[in-house]
Order: sequence, then structure tokens, then C-alpha cells
Amino acid sequence: MSIGVFDTGVGGLSVHRALVERLPQADFIYLGDQKNAPYGGKSGEEVVVLTRAACEYLFEAGAGLVVLACNTASAFALRRLQQTWIPQYRQQIGRAVNVLGIIVPTIEAATGLPWEHEAERRGDKVEKLDVIGIFSTPGTVASRVYEIEIDKRRQDVAVFSEPCPNLARLIENGVERDVLKAEVEKHVGALTRRIGRAPDRAILGCTHYEIIADLFREALAPSIPLIHQPTAVADSLQLYLARHPEYDPGATALRRFVTTGQPGEATPLLTSFWGAPLRFEAT
Repeated sequence: MSIGVFDTGVGGLSVHRALVERLPQADFIYLGDQKNAPYGGKSGEEVVVLTRAACEYLFEAGAGLVVLACNTASAFALRRLQQTWIPQYRQQIGRAVNVLGIIVPTIEAATGLPWEHEAERRGDKVEKLDVIGIFSTPGTVASRVYEIEIDKRRQDVAVFSEPCPNLARLIENGVERDVLKAEVEKHVGALTRRIGRAPDRAILGCTHYEIIADLFREALAPSIPLIHQPTAVADSLQLYLARHPEYDPGATALRRFVTTGQPGEATPLLTSFWGAPLRFEAT
């Protein structure tokens, strides 16, 4: 058995790296759906269909668990797959399988509260709001998942989301750091102007952005903490595996990288981020 990690492209490697560091002996299969990327401009139904096909590929390749290392897929497809597809698919293949997302662990990290917690609605005026800035794709912004779910749990937190329509594509294409730096500074400036001040904390709500987290760190004030999705997901998966021994993550340290797009060597940006050469095979 193994753990599958899925993203529309290479951004999920940021989550994948954190999982490998946390579970170094586990077996992992990474799948990037670069043929159909980006998902941000697709309808919710299209995202569900593509995500289900990717999960099925990973299950057939031996994965017991699939982590959706993509905010758009997690926002639009995760609940549908868990409720309407996974139960039937388990019966069909006769073994335990499941799909997990990255938004739940991120919101737990941002609120400091378990997912099951819902705040009591009170009429008292909140004296001081904790402002969280979220940088993400237009699709994730349109879903309003962070605003809705954080508001359910914390009345003293305000969420402002900044859509970054080109940033994931630029990272995917491995453009020069100066280009990425200018794009990050543009969006940090836009969010700061909309809030009227800098946010108190920030979430990189697209796994691609973690690859250039240092550029966000430079553009934001040094005092502003970043909530890192890969760390939150690694914490959550470790706890999940401890609670669910039916999922065997393997123990041979297998590393496979698969793409629906053009196979071959990763860009220098990704190789530098991963810390070793990366080669993608075709599906």
C-alpha cells in the first residue's frame, strides 16, 4: 500500500515534501494533472470529475489514502467524493480507501480549534479582530470556503482573500525569480490596501505558493506569521494514520512522480525546492 498525493500540477510537491519528511519510510505516489490544469476556471462539476479520475488512478496504482494537495479540488470535490463515491468504490474494490483534503487542517491551524467546533453566536461587539490574509487562486476565492468555515468557528477573526490568477501558472512554468517576486509584491500590496493595513497573519492558500514562500515572507512584514499548509497537513495525516490502522502507508520509501502532461525532468525551480533531481513519468 502507499499514500497518493494529487494536485493539478507541481504545487502539491510542497505538501508531498512535508509528508515525506514526516513519514520518511512510507511509500508515496504523486500525480499532477498538468494536462487539465489549471482547475481555477473550471466549473465545480468539472473539478469533481477530474479529481475523481485522479483518485481512481492513484487507488489503482496501490494507494489506500489520497491527499488532495490542491485547494480548488478540496473545496469543490472532497465532500462529494467522500459522500457519494468513496462508499461505493470501497465495495467495488473490496478494501479500505479514502480521500483527504488540505483545507480542514489549514482551518484548524488558523483557528486553533478542531473542525467539529462551532462558535456560539453572540451579539457582543468584538473589540479586536484578528485579520487573516489569504492568497489563493480565483477558484478558491470564489468558493469562499475559508471565509465561511473560519467564521463558523471564530467570531473574532476577519478573513480577506486575494485572488492571484497568474501566480500558479508562473511557478508551474519555472519563470525567473524576479518575475515571481514582482507578482507576489503586487498581490501583497493589493491585499494590504484593501484591508487598510497589513494582515495579522497570512495563509498561502495555494500549494504552489509554498514553493516561493520566501518571496511572500520578504513582501510581508517580518512580524506577520505565515500559516503553512504543508505542515498542517503533515500533522493531520500523522494523527489520521494513528487513528486508522486499516491504512498501511507502506515501508519501502517508494517515490513515484507521475503527470498527465509532458513527462521529463522538473524545472530548476522545483529541483531546487525539492532538494534533488525530479523526473515525472507519464500516466
